[in-house]
Amino acid sequence: MAVFLFTFGLFLVVVLAMAVGFIVQRKTLAGSCGGLGELNIAKACDCDKPCEKRLKRLQKEKMWQDNKII
Repeated sequence: MAVFLFTFGLFLVVVLAMAVGFIVQRKTLAGSCGGLGELNIAKACDCDKPCEKRLKRLQKEKMWQDNKII
């Protein structure tokens, strides 16, 4: 039991140290390449006419909304 508590405490200290380091750096969360913000894109789908894949997904969502019981 002592080994478990020591290991848990060690993990807790490491997580807290990473959290403090993150807060001190004052950086925003970003992916490895900076994400869409680096490309100056406000949202993922900003086109006038959605692609076929998105149209199918929208139709499927509409069907679920139309056929739901409650």
